[in-house]
Amino acid sequence: MQLTRFVNGFKRLETPFYFYDLDILDQTLRLYTKFLRKYGYQAHFAMKANANPRILEMIHRSGLGADCVSGNEVQLALDMGFDPDTIVYAGVGKSDREIRTALQGGIFCFNCESIPEIRIINDLASQMGKTARISLRLNPNIDAHTNKHITTGRSRDKFGISEWMLDEVLGIIAASRNIKLIGLHFHIGSQVEDMQVFEKLCKKVNSYQKWFEQHDIHLEHINLGGGIAVDYENPIENPFSPFETYFETINSNLEVRKGQKVHFEPGRALIAQSGYLISRVLYVKIGRGKKFAILDAGMNDLIRPALYGANHAIFNITSASQKKEVYDVVGPVCESADRFGLAVKLPETGRGDLIAICSTGAYGQVMGMRYNQRELAQAYYSPDL
Repeated sequence: MQLTRFVNGFKRLETPFYFYDLDILDQTLRLYTKFLRKYGYQAHFAMKANANPRILEMIHRSGLGADCVSGNEVQLALDMGFDPDTIVYAGVGKSDREIRTALQGGIFCFNCESIPEIRIINDLASQMGKTARISLRLNPNIDAHTNKHITTGRSRDKFGISEWMLDEVLGIIAASRNIKLIGLHFHIGSQVEDMQVFEKLCKKVNSYQKWFEQHDIHLEHINLGGGIAVDYENPIENPFSPFETYFETINSNLEVRKGQKVHFEPGRALIAQSGYLISRVLYVKIGRGKKFAILDAGMNDLIRPALYGANHAIFNITSASQKKEVYDVVGPVCESADRFGLAVKLPETGRGDLIAICSTGAYGQVMGMRYNQRELAQAYYSPDL
């Protein structure tokens, strides 16, 4: 596998650490932006997936904007040099301080998720002598058929404005002197594998557009969010998401008006496969009918498996053994949920072996924490080793 050429460099480093293959990231960005140019689309990187400054610098250079879900993310995007006209701000719970940060920064658009939020943004914009551009994040009641913890487009989810609220919303916007409605925003979930879900979303957007036009409202922007899946099972063989099929699906089904701009908010699909969590085996423990490979990385370094049962491919990158064994790969944190994989087949594994947990470029380092007072893991990059 491609990591083997870095093993000698890895052996000199204190584990655990995050490793980014910037060649994979560069190839991913080039492929993604090729399709943006082909169809004339625009995109804003979902900073919640990864806020590492070196990663953000590459994404900024690729021409993408920033999709933020907190005031601190907005400020970081501004500090990293993202043009304010490429920064969008979503989230169901924007505080007054965060809204003021975004207004002061002159960002492109607030993706608004509730009637109270629209009112507050208008009030704060009025106090600051500014006009806030907003898109309405609508809840299209579409099941993304993904993990229940990361689906966001069903009527029972906390995200977005429901269809039955729209008449009231338009009345509030009409009475708000410091609000300008510029578009619609959608995001139905993450790790969506079924392209029919995106086809269904496009048809729902088409229906919404007709409704707004019947109310004499012509929208400048349509934002379809993100959600395209990555291959967690075979990341080495499939380092890129199916961008071509995805964009063909959007282009074939979305009815774009003349002069209208279409936006996306990719996160995981751009960054996941370029990242790894590298860890050493502390002990191999014999249990009743099983073996545990106990790592020095824990759920504080990669919380996805503990948080919602996510699976990551796991490799022993230093064992030379031809013998295969089955291990539960676990961490040292005092929680039974602190495990990365159950019944994982690896070469015979022993103390000191290096383990690579794949596809951690998204929601890995950015979700790191100091539970059990453990140190935050460092990050290293392919050109430097």
